[in-house]
Amino acid sequence: MVPFRLTFLARKSMLVGFAPRCDRDLGSAERTRPLMTKVRLCFHDRCFDGTASAALFYRFYHERFDAGAEFGFTGMTHRAAQPWEPGLFDGDENVIVDFKFSNSPKVTWWFDHHQSAFLTPADAEQFRKHPGPHMYYEPEYKSCTKLIATVSREKFGFDTKPLEELIRWGDIIDGAQYATPEAAVEMVEPATQLALVIEAAPENGLPARIIPELAYCPLTEMVKLPVVAKHLEPLLERHRKSIEILRQRIEARDGVIFFDVGDLDLEGYNKFIPYLLHPQCVYSVSVSASATRAKVSLGTNPWNQATANQNLASLAEKYGGGGHPRVSAISFEPGDLERAREVARSLTATLRRK
Repeated sequence: MVPFRLTFLARKSMLVGFAPRCDRDLGSAERTRPLMTKVRLCFHDRCFDGTASAALFYRFYHERFDAGAEFGFTGMTHRAAQPWEPGLFDGDENVIVDFKFSNSPKVTWWFDHHQSAFLTPADAEQFRKHPGPHMYYEPEYKSCTKLIATVSREKFGFDTKPLEELIRWGDIIDGAQYATPEAAVEMVEPATQLALVIEAAPENGLPARIIPELAYCPLTEMVKLPVVAKHLEPLLERHRKSIEILRQRIEARDGVIFFDVGDLDLEGYNKFIPYLLHPQCVYSVSVSASATRAKVSLGTNPWNQATANQNLASLAEKYGGGGHPRVSAISFEPGDLERAREVARSLTATLRRK
C-alpha cells in the first residue's frame, strides 16, 4: 500500500526514485494550501487500463474536487482469496477503479467495466438496490479509462482533452483494438512500451509510483522517466525471447491455442503473440505463474472472431475467475500450479469441442 504522502504536490520532489520531467508550475497559494482530504485509490495493478484509470481519476479529483487532496495508491491483484483486506479503506474518500466491487460502506467511488465485477450474488444485489451516487458499472465499455473519462466529462464537467492520448490508448490496449497482430506485438509505440513496463517490470509498486506523472505527462515523456526507462530495454529483450518460447510451446489445434509457461518467469507475456503465430486460431488458453499466484488465461483472437461464440468470462467464473466475454482469467494460490494446469487442459478441451 502506498502511503498518503504521494500527493498532488508530490510531483515537485516527493516521488522517490526519479525527478519529474513534466511538472506544472503551481501557484504560491496552491503550494501552501493545507493538505486536507485523504483519498485511498485502489486500482487494477500491473495493468495499463488500471493504471491509466487511476491517473485519470487522480487528475479529475484534483481539478474538480480538491486540489490539495492527499492520495495513497493500492494496486489490486486478482487472486484466489478475498482481495479486500481489513483496514484497506482508510481514506476520507475510498476509490476503486478497474477492479471488483467492494460492499464496504466506506467506498465512495467505484468504476468498473468487467462482466465479473462482483465477488458474490449478494454484492451484485446490493449494488443493484443501493448503487451509491458515485458508483458506475458499465460492462459494455472496452476500457475503464474511457468509462471514467465519459462520466467525469458528462456528469462533472471535467475537461478530458489534455488526456485524450491516454484515454485513446487505454481503450486500444484494454479493448484489443489494434489494427493488426503486428501492431500489438512490435512494441514501437510509447503506449505499448509503457504497458510492457507496467505489466511486467520486476519492481513491485511501480505502477503506483508513476500514477501522478501519468496524469500530466505525454506518453513519450513517460517512457523516458528513469523509473520506467531502466526496465524498458531488458523487458523488450525478454519480449523478443518470449516470442520464440511461445513458438516452441504452443499446441494449436481445432482453432484453439494452448501453452504452459508455468515453469518460466513469463506471466507478463504479450497476450497477442499467440495470434501472430497462429492467426487461424480463434481462442487461446495458457498457464503461467508468479510468486503471488498460478494463473489460467483465456483469450479470443481479436482478428478472427467470426466463429467466436463462447463467453470466456462465464467459463472462468465456474472456477472462481472472470473478466470479459472475450478475455478472462482464473487465479489460483501459488502452490496450486498443478490444479491450474488441470483446469486449463479442461477448458482447452471444452473450447476445442465447440
